[in-house]
Amino acid sequence: MAQLLSFRVYLSAETQKASSESLKRTQKTRKPFSPGRRGPVAPPRKPQNLNLEVSPHRAVSAVRLMRIEYGGAFADLLNEKGKGSGSNEMSYVERTIGFRTRDLDDRDLRLVTDVVGGTIRWRRFLDHLIGSLCHNERTFRNMEPLLLQILRIAVYEIIKLDMPSYAVVDENVRLAKVALRPGAGDFVNGILRKLVSLKEKDALPLPKVEGDDRAQARALATLHSHPVWMVRRWVKYLGLDEATKLMIWNNSDPGFSLRANTGRDITRADLVERLESLKVPHELSLNLEEFVRIKTGLQTVVQAGLLKEGFCSVQDESAGLIVSVVKPQPGERIMDACAAPGGKTLFMASCLKGQGMIYAMDVNEGRLRILGETAKSHQVDGLITTIHSDLRVFAETNEVRYDKVLLDAPCSGLGVLSKRADLRWNRKLEDMVELTKLQDELLDSASKLVKHGGVLVYSTCSIDPEENEGRVEAFLQRHPEFSIDPVTSFVPSSFVTSQGFFLSNPVKHSLDGAFVARLIRAL
Repeated sequence: MAQLLSFRVYLSAETQKASSESLKRTQKTRKPFSPGRRGPVAPPRKPQNLNLEVSPHRAVSAVRLMRIEYGGAFADLLNEKGKGSGSNEMSYVERTIGFRTRDLDDRDLRLVTDVVGGTIRWRRFLDHLIGSLCHNERTFRNMEPLLLQILRIAVYEIIKLDMPSYAVVDENVRLAKVALRPGAGDFVNGILRKLVSLKEKDALPLPKVEGDDRAQARALATLHSHPVWMVRRWVKYLGLDEATKLMIWNNSDPGFSLRANTGRDITRADLVERLESLKVPHELSLNLEEFVRIKTGLQTVVQAGLLKEGFCSVQDESAGLIVSVVKPQPGERIMDACAAPGGKTLFMASCLKGQGMIYAMDVNEGRLRILGETAKSHQVDGLITTIHSDLRVFAETNEVRYDKVLLDAPCSGLGVLSKRADLRWNRKLEDMVELTKLQDELLDSASKLVKHGGVLVYSTCSIDPEENEGRVEAFLQRHPEFSIDPVTSFVPSSFVTSQGFFLSNPVKHSLDGAFVARLIRAL
């Protein structure tokens, strides 16, 4: 488990604060799904024999998509040891649809990653096409979950991956027949053949961006597969052109960055040497001397054990730039107030050069335990003290003051939608009100822990002004003892806003979206 933290950044672990776990509200428990229909769970099927005719990556993708949509599973297929979890996935397939296919090889794992991530991103678009090709809306609305996932996969493969149509149709028809019944295969065959015909004629039934603002937003939401409320919000704040570019970015395959573990005296040159030996394409970060960018080959890096041995971490440059704004110095006492999963904690600890302490606080004890274990492999465990507490409770009962406090606040995660494929469908407009209230409470509490003359750094992985500038402005009105310290001397000028804040724009900077304000408490 020690490497689960490092690996979870593959799932954009730095965005986990965007999860609703951080919100103070009761979670609704998802009901188990039935592969046969929407509604109550059917009795488990009796396992059948090995089926070598069904495509492994499609069977696994269909079941995993149901687990994500109905059971809250993740979209990755690598475990914390860096090996493919194909055997686990096949167990889910057998329990769900009653048979196993051949085992997944590395190519299958990559295909599952591509298909699952892409199908989730493009869900609204795919559902529009499927619904348009059904006899009526009721047919689509009442479609059983497994059948719908098979159709989504097939439409995605034909339209977005441009796979050979005949193979996609044949394989998904076979899957529907074996996993469900012959009639389901016939239905899939009819829908997909209509789709192929329309694609060849360049006559797909796509909405036109016309009419009033609401109508245009609905059309854009379908074409670019985002919730309507997000589209309207971005058009309001960014304008139509920039909002469209952002949605295109969110639907692109995400790149990743690796941070050399300088806490173990590993340099970027050392990391580059390892990547070259693994034949992983890479380029140097222009913003941070510890970071290397990769577009492909993350699975190779994980399987080679670089994360497990603490040689490097997967961490977006935007997260690294947040640490640049904090600018940890040897000897400082720094509070990381919402620390889990801990990527920034580890980076800050490596900056202390063996002197000082990072106090990592979080409400999730399990994630703090993982952070502690990972800190050992990174050889910075002597520089990190974990604190299991709610920041708001801790600030009321603790009189210790810190040189610097980092509040990487729970947020909507609207800056990291390219990596968190499912997040766009789990966020609601109503969340924004609850989140901004929580952010205000946490800022007030964090401010109590800052010594006079000390620094409070507020950050999010959001690009939404209400969560960013809006919260800082409201905080400064409540706390005139704090003032803005422009980030100009800490990050490249292209990231600095007119107000002196840090803002990474996914489209402009090709990084996750993030915001940082650096505030100083008066002496």
